Amino acid sequence: MISREPTLERLATAKSLLLTPFGLDESHLARALNEIKAHKVDEADLYFQYTRSEGWSLEEGIVKTGSFSIDQGVGVRAVSGEKTAFAYSDDISEASLLDAARTVRTISSASKSARVKTATQKIGGARSLYTAVDPISTLDSQTKVDLLGKVERMARAKDPRVAQVMAGLAAEYDVVLVARADGTIAADVRPLVRLSVTVIAEQKGRREVGSGGGGGRFGLAYFSDAQIQEYVDQAVHAALTNLDARPAPAGEMTVVLGSGWPGILLHEAIGHGLEGDFNRKGSSAFSGRIGQRVAAKGVTVLDDGTISDRRGSLNVDDEGNASQRNVLIEDGILKGYIQDSMNARLMGVAPTGNGRRESYAHIPMPRMTNTYMLGGDKAPEEIVKSIKKGLYATNFGGGQVDITSGKFVFSASEAYWVENGKILYPVKGATIVGSGPECLKRVSMIGNDMKLDPGVGTCGKEGQSVPVGVGQPTLRIDGLTVGGTA
Repeated sequence: MISREPTLERLATAKSLLLTPFGLDESHLARALNEIKAHKVDEADLYFQYTRSEGWSLEEGIVKTGSFSIDQGVGVRAVSGEKTAFAYSDDISEASLLDAARTVRTISSASKSARVKTATQKIGGARSLYTAVDPISTLDSQTKVDLLGKVERMARAKDPRVAQVMAGLAAEYDVVLVARADGTIAADVRPLVRLSVTVIAEQKGRREVGSGGGGGRFGLAYFSDAQIQEYVDQAVHAALTNLDARPAPAGEMTVVLGSGWPGILLHEAIGHGLEGDFNRKGSSAFSGRIGQRVAAKGVTVLDDGTISDRRGSLNVDDEGNASQRNVLIEDGILKGYIQDSMNARLMGVAPTGNGRRESYAHIPMPRMTNTYMLGGDKAPEEIVKSIKKGLYATNFGGGQVDITSGKFVFSASEAYWVENGKILYPVKGATIVGSGPECLKRVSMIGNDMKLDPGVGTCGKEGQSVPVGVGQPTLRIDGLTVGGTA
């Protein structure tokens, strides 16, 4: 059997699911785009999507829910200046395409010329970061149920104080096809899986929660016994640690953030402020600051959609542009923003492969992929030992940020009180309050242990959710405000 180049293989898969069953081919796409271009627009595209998803959940020792769904449709967009007209339908047909095309083209006045030049078709550049596997079919239903039962048994065997175990298994097979007015056609086949574990531990009438889990763009076979045990260990450790936690102190202090998932603070407090739409409108704390120092020396922040198998990675973004490794801040100097096509055009720069949308029913906007800070030269143990009095936060729960001011509030789900370089006891109820731009300037030590999160992040923006990744090394930040319960 002769296999095709991966980009062509993905394109063939997308056509077989999204065009052929509905009697469509490239000529129908060109006709719809020409209908839009009959009026003067700056950009136009068609976004076809087929998504099959499955989920299982376990609670109280039994699998209580199982779900399976299929969704498909097409979104049609025209852009003129900074105005966007958008229509979508779950009916994939030539009639729906043409109707949507005629609807969105009204965003601009009619062209004086009645003749429309047909763009030469070209296959968009793409990467090959993950296999085009359907993860739902990589395990049968009974094996999936057994996997969740294994989570339950492992967690309860870990410690007798584990009173309750909850687990969830999710898999998604997502196929997209993008056709643009400039003749570009691109496709992606995106597998996505996630296993989540939550435990409740009880001791002397006190109950505490801990969680673990992970995933990425691969099949369900990734969740080996060793991998499941790692997630279970994380969840049980967090719950048992919180059983002994004392009320967190409050005030301004040194805070050390652990590596990996604590990078969610970087994502929220800094990453959103570097998205192109906020900066074009001048509403970000980082607007107009390219080339200026916005962070301490040694701080280098990237948004990288090109890491193999990662939850936030993409072969192509949702506008048909290949994903990129974008350096946003280098050694403390702001280098650039995250861009989709429209905001890049309006700002006079190139797209960065960050045009993302939740589904065919949503418009694309600049969104992060995998956002992380590079490591430094300090051992994490040295950083913790440097604390005279302060907080060592190793895991975070929820948080929020104001893009305009850069101010954020985050709750630490696992944290410790440190004095004279020694971890004394775990604390509960700690919230970290600060400003993203100011926080970056106060980084005084950067660890050599940079790691990415295990594959659990979902980012929300303007009502749209997309999978993302975060990461960072151990960081010491001086003079952060901690709100506590003590």
